[in-house]
Amino acid sequence: MTDLSRARSFDRAAARYAASRPSYPSAVLDAVEADAGRPLAGARVADVGAGTGIATALLRERGADVVAVEPGAGMATQFRAALPGLPVVRGDGNALPMTGGSLDLITYAQSWQWTDTTRSVPEALRVLRPDGALAVWWNTQASDAPWIAEQHRRVAEHCGVEPPARERPDDAEAVRLAGLDGLRVVRHRIPWSRTVPLDTHLANLGSRSAFLVLDEGRNRAFFAAERERLRAVFPDGRVEERYVVDLLVARGA
Repeated sequence: MTDLSRARSFDRAAARYAASRPSYPSAVLDAVEADAGRPLAGARVADVGAGTGIATALLRERGADVVAVEPGAGMATQFRAALPGLPVVRGDGNALPMTGGSLDLITYAQSWQWTDTTRSVPEALRVLRPDGALAVWWNTQASDAPWIAEQHRRVAEHCGVEPPARERPDDAEAVRLAGLDGLRVVRHRIPWSRTVPLDTHLANLGSRSAFLVLDEGRNRAFFAAERERLRAVFPDGRVEERYVVDLLVARGA
């Protein structure tokens, strides 16, 4: 299955994505402001791969002048429903629909991996002002809770993917893996958690691209079994999801 097929799969589950995906803690935007060297209030920002607008909404709340860039029609429809009046343009990070030197900040929340960094890094540098910054981040699941580690193993087996590494890459390796070599990069790892109904947790899990490209019948059987397993761990039907936000803030060399 190609990365493009997986990236496009989100359009089929855009409503589920909007309803179940987690947001991000305020500490993420605090760190972005500190590393970018300016407040978000009044900053000209592009949120690329904006999806249903989870990060875009947080940027707007901080007072940013933000425009969303989203390639998927289904995701853009959900964005407009959630954030009427905020601009969302169709496009992606490999060819940004912005003029050169026009932005203070570019953000990628949960979406940098869908770009070709040989194109998206030069594009970011093209549209950023000389003192601008690029911030990319992901909600990664904490692996220190036994139930999360066991779920990782089951998901990897069902989806035919590699299970996530128990050890997170060091800073230099994280920068290399993100394709940000040669830039000045600061990394933050920010733990946080949320507690949600079991149905929300399962919908969140099922909104991942690794599931979206599989046969629906196989997925139904997996999630029926997963529901029973999690009821034994969370008998009150509320699941504590534990995350570590991996944030990289990059500026020109």
